[in-house]
Amino acid sequence: MLCEALIVSSETKVAKEVFQSSCGRLKVVGIAGFGVDNVDLVAANESRCLVVNAPNASMAAVAKHAIALLMVMARNIARATVSVKFGNWLRRKYMGKCLSGKTLAVMGFGEVGSEVARHAKGLGMHVIAYDLYASEYLALAIGVELVSFDKAIAIADFISLHMHLTPATRKMLNDETFAKMKRGVKILNVAHGGLIDEDSLVRALDAGAVSQAALDVLLEEPLARSSKLIYHENVIVTPNLGASTFEAQEEVGIEIAAAVIKALKGNLPATVVNEPMVALEVLEELKPFLDLANKLGRFIVKLIAGRGGLKTVKVTYASAREPDQLDTKLLRTRIIKGLIEPISSVIVK
Repeated sequence: MLCEALIVSSETKVAKEVFQSSCGRLKVVGIAGFGVDNVDLVAANESRCLVVNAPNASMAAVAKHAIALLMVMARNIARATVSVKFGNWLRRKYMGKCLSGKTLAVMGFGEVGSEVARHAKGLGMHVIAYDLYASEYLALAIGVELVSFDKAIAIADFISLHMHLTPATRKMLNDETFAKMKRGVKILNVAHGGLIDEDSLVRALDAGAVSQAALDVLLEEPLARSSKLIYHENVIVTPNLGASTFEAQEEVGIEIAAAVIKALKGNLPATVVNEPMVALEVLEELKPFLDLANKLGRFIVKLIAGRGGLKTVKVTYASAREPDQLDTKLLRTRIIKGLIEPISSVIVK
């Protein structure tokens, strides 16, 4: 491989062999999307290659897709359309529900979750949110009530998932949590397929505990033809369309191109997802402090848990080196890694 930069979609695998074949020439891999599971980050680090993604451009599109699915469920649009195509005209069967006055629980109050909350408020919904690290000021500004996990799932008419996939959130909706929900609740997921135990969801749908589910992400994509979710009358499935608008994809292209160009110029893009490259002699000097920096970041998160989230983090460095010789990029990245690991998907290696 002779190129210095490689830009791929989130569906294209960049394995260890790719980095090995570049013989150190490859400087940056850009992923035109949010997920980074398709790139071997360990191999990238070993080859001293930066990996960057484009997490910001598609946020609005994902939020709007969530709202679209919310309305499709409320008004039975998908089920009614299929019925008409089969020659039926069942107006009474597909009587819908008005969203105004209904309670929406936003599980994960980050960029997408807060945008969904804004739109839902505009539809007249009462919006509550669960997120241990949410900004109380943002929630207050939007008019959203921050509540506990158990309260959110117990009183919601609609539950919309916007959590990162971590060991703590994997299959967070399961037999136990479905049993705590209001009977007839509607479930929406445009975040990660792993947040829902799909077998448990089918059981909850069959029992009527969950009346409908709209899923844009699944554990297995594409969904196996044998899956009960495909054929369930009360399930809407879209093929990961959250970020699939012409405008969002254009913005993703611009964002990833800018990040790759910045990396090629020797700068560190804000969307880098692996360790920045530093000189070997500096790396040797910093090694004893890398684990400490990571633990300090994690300690800060635990220290402020439930107190409204972080606003800023100030880090002070001291060294025998001259200030212009002190390269702190790697330490800074390790601190950030510690800050986001407890609350985010594991994308920083």
